[in-house]
Amino acid sequence: MILRLILFIILFAATENTFAQQSTASKQVSTFTIEAPQLSTTKKIWLYLPKNYEATKKKYPVIYMQDAQNLFDTKTSFVGEWNVDEKLDSLNAQVIIVGIEHGNEKRMSELTPYKHSKYGGGDADKYLEFIVKTLKPEIDKKYRTKTNAKNTGIMGSSLGGLVSYYAILKYQDVFGKAGIFSPSFWFNRKEITALTNTIPKLKTKIYFLCGDNEGDSDMISDLNQIDNLISEKRCECKNLTKKTIVKGGQHNEKLWRDAFVDSYNWLF
Repeated sequence: MILRLILFIILFAATENTFAQQSTASKQVSTFTIEAPQLSTTKKIWLYLPKNYEATKKKYPVIYMQDAQNLFDTKTSFVGEWNVDEKLDSLNAQVIIVGIEHGNEKRMSELTPYKHSKYGGGDADKYLEFIVKTLKPEIDKKYRTKTNAKNTGIMGSSLGGLVSYYAILKYQDVFGKAGIFSPSFWFNRKEITALTNTIPKLKTKIYFLCGDNEGDSDMISDLNQIDNLISEKRCECKNLTKKTIVKGGQHNEKLWRDAFVDSYNWLF
């Protein structure tokens, strides 16, 4: 009886592991690789196309999203995916998603604008140059996209939120919409604040999100500070900023997954 129980446990564990390794990405998702000369590497890109893409000739807006490993597939995610493909399918959303895989051990370097005295980093300029000057032109050439800023968004969480915010400061003419989730402003707080102050106007439509239980005691105050600085640069009457603070929200994929649809609907 004990032997049978042990065999059952082993079989269950093996089966559970097999299921955990199965891809959960929908048929609307594909991947390709592209040279990233700015970063001296090759990047894997995840692409989501609307369900009716092949049946039409229309053009679509595009959102560039960070940390592609966590967007579509449980198999490649760190601690859970965002279910971006399933959520967009359920909405019959008319948008293309371009997910850029992070560089694993180089993630901190790629997604941070300035070098941190303790943690290093600071290669976001190269990373964004890759997106703007290499990846976006390739996407616009191969797929039917609406190429202007009004129809081009950028989105990310944590360090991905930090680099997405930095992107709209550096490339307002490229990114007209942004989803900034739980941004790690603490990493470059002084520099990001100073850069925001130097921007005379900010036209980008922004969806800010964080939880009140993220483990970073300064998350909400940092987000409020940046939000206040942005408010000084444009009239609230234009309704260009939405800020959501989730009660009990933690720094994880669940928070970002649950907010994705609301952010998409509001931005687009």
